[in-house]
Amino acid sequence: MYAITSTRAVAVGLLVLGMLGMTGVPGVSGVPGFLEPLPGQVSSLGPALPRASGSAIGRGRGVWPTDAPHPVVRPFEAPATRYSAGHRGIDIAAIPGQPVYAVLAGTVTFSGLVVDRPLVSVSHGDGVLSTVEPVTPTVRAGETVAAGQQIGVVAGSSSHCEPVCLHLGLRLNGEYVSPLLVLGGIPRAVLLPLDGDGGGGDTG
Repeated sequence: MYAITSTRAVAVGLLVLGMLGMTGVPGVSGVPGFLEPLPGQVSSLGPALPRASGSAIGRGRGVWPTDAPHPVVRPFEAPATRYSAGHRGIDIAAIPGQPVYAVLAGTVTFSGLVVDRPLVSVSHGDGVLSTVEPVTPTVRAGETVAAGQQIGVVAGSSSHCEPVCLHLGLRLNGEYVSPLLVLGGIPRAVLLPLDGDGGGGDTG
């Protein structure tokens, strides 16, 4: 645990405001409403996300691709550049044969193998695309799906993680962002008062 001292609270506050698109910081335009961080949220989300004016899809929260519990065994790690190392999604603990669901309503754009990886991709409109793997699909490209509709089952093996996990990736206009933006799992930032005692530095 780290405590934010009084001298750092202003800087952290500006970071939060910037990620919420409230300080004129450049970011991605036309972000769907359901991708907006909640007030006070901060995390390594990917590209800067300003407030959206609206969305054809609406402002509802997404659906987890697996039944609860769905522990995240590896979080999203935003790459510094498009070609840098990182983790472009989240890994969810899973077992072979477990049902996999669409996180949002949309149209299946791909269902099959990429090299040796079975996966399903769904376009949700407004430049939003989700991909889950390894998934043995129960849908075909071109089908429309509802949020929470089963689109496949977790495949029996994966080169992505051991023993087995479900990888969920989310792209916005071609850029990877944290899937927690639609799943509602972004942690909130806590700012200490400027006149707090501070304690002289970070603790923990």
